[in-house]
Amino acid sequence: MLRLIVAAAATASALLAQHDMSHMAGMSDTKMPMTFASGTSRNPASSPEAMIHLKAGSWMFMLHGLAFVGGVQQTGPRGGDKFMSANWFMAEASHSLAGGTFAVRSMLSLDPATITGRRYPELFQTGETAFGSPIIDGQHPHNLFMELALRYTHPISEASSVTFYVAPVGDPALGPVAFPHRASAAELPQAPLGHHLEDSTHISDEVVTAAVRYRVLGLEVSGFHGAEPGENRWIIQTGGIDSYSARLTFAPGPNWEAQVSAGRLAHPEALEPGDQTRVTASVSYNRPYAHGNWASTLLWGRVHKTEGGANLNGYLAETMARFRDANYLTGRIELDDKDELFREGEPLSGRVFRIAAYTAGYTRDIPLLPHITTGLGANFTLYTMPDALRPSYGEHPVAVWMFLRFRLRG
Repeated sequence: MLRLIVAAAATASALLAQHDMSHMAGMSDTKMPMTFASGTSRNPASSPEAMIHLKAGSWMFMLHGLAFVGGVQQTGPRGGDKFMSANWFMAEASHSLAGGTFAVRSMLSLDPATITGRRYPELFQTGETAFGSPIIDGQHPHNLFMELALRYTHPISEASSVTFYVAPVGDPALGPVAFPHRASAAELPQAPLGHHLEDSTHISDEVVTAAVRYRVLGLEVSGFHGAEPGENRWIIQTGGIDSYSARLTFAPGPNWEAQVSAGRLAHPEALEPGDQTRVTASVSYNRPYAHGNWASTLLWGRVHKTEGGANLNGYLAETMARFRDANYLTGRIELDDKDELFREGEPLSGRVFRIAAYTAGYTRDIPLLPHITTGLGANFTLYTMPDALRPSYGEHPVAVWMFLRFRLRG
């Protein structure tokens, strides 16, 4: 992989073009914005991006970070409580080189230390493992190394560009912006229930992506290692490139970003045989206005399991409205198919259940620390489910999150 990165960087040096520093502010000069979403995924260009800008000689540095610290409480027989922190920190160094822009990117998380027991409680959530067993009604932490990547963009003309992205750990071209970086999810600490149907590839090994963009259209293709991260969240894991994906994007204006993507994942689940194919489609919208913005996403993801032939769908509608600078209203509605709510050998094992989740919340910024926007927030989630699940989950399970949010600001 190291040889691949070095070779790609050498090729990039010959292709890169002079890049206007307006890219560094998160906007575009020829509809090619640089964003702080992971990999090559993008929020709408008008989305606010809280970041710190530094300059050293001809290098531009951007820093971005977010931490939620708080607790979750859930009702019902399977409900759980926990105090924890979900967090990540991103850094990028960019430099004009041989007529283009070269960038070194990193994203780190202390989730392995701040989320104990290798999971936090989340009713109806499934995916990955903890201590050798499948996680049920819980969400796994992210890895220490969420992204380590080289990226560069070469303008071909005023309206077109090519981008190359290589990462021992990174995000292939599959799905929308992952939930930790999505503008519409900025005030929701918990993962969507459809995470593993929609955007779970955002931490993958051995990622190689090539992209071309012409005016409002973009086409990206990726090769990567399909297995999901193992339980040791502190290390960089490796594996051969055995999976592939492609993504078509459409951005008719700075407030819009739409994508359709598909991929084949080789043996993604550690305890589940077979491969998966995934198809996703999403539309994101951001409307800036005086003293705030309104960000929303509509998202569909579908997974087909080659072993057994199951088809699972996830639907999501998500929104966040910031007003009067310091106030945030959030909402998320989900409808997801779940086939892993019971362990092998249990009476309902392997059955597919459609779960609906309705989340609403509010966050208020409070002055607390310099260069950090601190918010006090809470949200609650109500669920609907088939009658067969009520003996396991109760009649009306509810989840409540309360948290402090810390976000770097310039």
